[in-house]
Amino acid sequence: MHKLLDLISPRIFKKEISFRRNEYIKMNGSIDSKIYFIKKGSIKISIFQEDHEQIIRFGYDGDLIVAMDSFIHGSYSDYAIQAIKKTDMLIAEKEDFMNFIYSTSENTKLYITILEQLVLQQLERERDLLLDSPKNRYERLIKRNPRLFQLIPNKHIANYLRMSPETLSRISKS
Repeated sequence: MHKLLDLISPRIFKKEISFRRNEYIKMNGSIDSKIYFIKKGSIKISIFQEDHEQIIRFGYDGDLIVAMDSFIHGSYSDYAIQAIKKTDMLIAEKEDFMNFIYSTSENTKLYITILEQLVLQQLERERDLLLDSPKNRYERLIKRNPRLFQLIPNKHIANYLRMSPETLSRISKS
């Protein structure tokens, strides 16, 4: 991803902003067609069902973040994006980003690669959710992304894995 930032940062990421811990970057029920690059910090993307938050994705240093449904369709999104800790981000408008992507065939190929990676990550996430065993979900996540456990508080990881913090603590000690 840093290669991508080197290519596009001066051209399209025209704004830099910092978000305080727990501050919302995007509220659920809003439209947001911006794309974000996390320079430093961490975020969570969540959906709310009644009064319950379900974390579906994390982002941290070097990640591109976007409310994909709103970005693609310009529609209201059920997803919220919130800083877990102080987070510094670069922000690009959709028009600037898309102009860059379609300006050369190399940029278009890069965009396709990014989208392919997102699809594969989503398939892994869906597979994790279909596994019955919390232990299996934990083991797959730690194998796939051990860095996550250094950057994200366990209470958020437990939510993401759809288990209680106590279950996560017990599994991680075994």
